[in-house]
Amino acid sequence: MNKSWHFIAIALLLLTQLSCSRQIVPINTYSPERREIFAQLQTQDSLLFEWGFNQCDTARVGQLISEDLEFYHDQGGITLSKEAFLRSLTGLCKLDYKPTRELDANSLEVHLLKNNGTLYGAIQSGTHRFYGQKGNEPKYLTSTAKFTHLWILEGGDWKLKRVLSYDHVSRPSAK
Repeated sequence: MNKSWHFIAIALLLLTQLSCSRQIVPINTYSPERREIFAQLQTQDSLLFEWGFNQCDTARVGQLISEDLEFYHDQGGITLSKEAFLRSLTGLCKLDYKPTRELDANSLEVHLLKNNGTLYGAIQSGTHRFYGQKGNEPKYLTSTAKFTHLWILEGGDWKLKRVLSYDHVSRPSAK
């Protein structure tokens, strides 16, 4: 009887673990509209980080951001305007190493926001990894984090309006 209870306890623990883990919805199960928006926002995400984080091109990244951007970062605090956010990006160019960001493509999700059937925005979430590189040395992982972006259609264009950047975990291999 003791073995039975032990087995049941382990089974319940495993079921709890499975039910608590986040289930990513496969993109092939998205509606055609959601797949199209997913692709558009995947491109926006790529441009946002390539221009803003990897290249420090604030003029180009500024085209992707709403004027009243709000950015909430679990380590860097709150940024309450597009202008302040763009100023913060310039600090990336002054580090003593080259930072880059890579998206975990399998983690990316998009959820549509509608008002009476009319699309007005979308929530995009996922995880990403940040790397550093000094000169010609190999790049090294500095941290991982999760993000949630609120994209809003403004004048027919997707603009980043709200950002949550959280669960940053520094990696011991960071130099």
